[in-house]
Amino acid sequence: MSQEIHKKISQEYFEQIKSGQKTFEHRINDFECHSGDILVLEEWEYGQSDDDIANRRPTGRTIRKKVGYVGYTKDFDWLNRPDVKAAFEQHGAQIISLLDEN
Repeated sequence: MSQEIHKKISQEYFEQIKSGQKTFEHRINDFECHSGDILVLEEWEYGQSDDDIANRRPTGRTIRKKVGYVGYTKDFDWLNRPDVKAAFEQHGAQIISLLDEN
């Protein structure tokens, strides 16, 4: 059975998802999320800096998206290979969205 999950999102990323430019979401794995769930992204306005918690507030806009594939980075055993670990420490990682070519 699918569930509805509400999460905050900054205005910058909200707009990118709304426009269709951003077709993925990268989150800390502190909640259950499965294929078929509905992710309700609630736009929040943040203050001048990340530390400005007092000026954070919801804008009232939301986007609903159906969850497709969910990958868990802790399950990526290949990150433990010495060659990959060294490259990861030097370069970090990226998350790539895959879209149809047409």
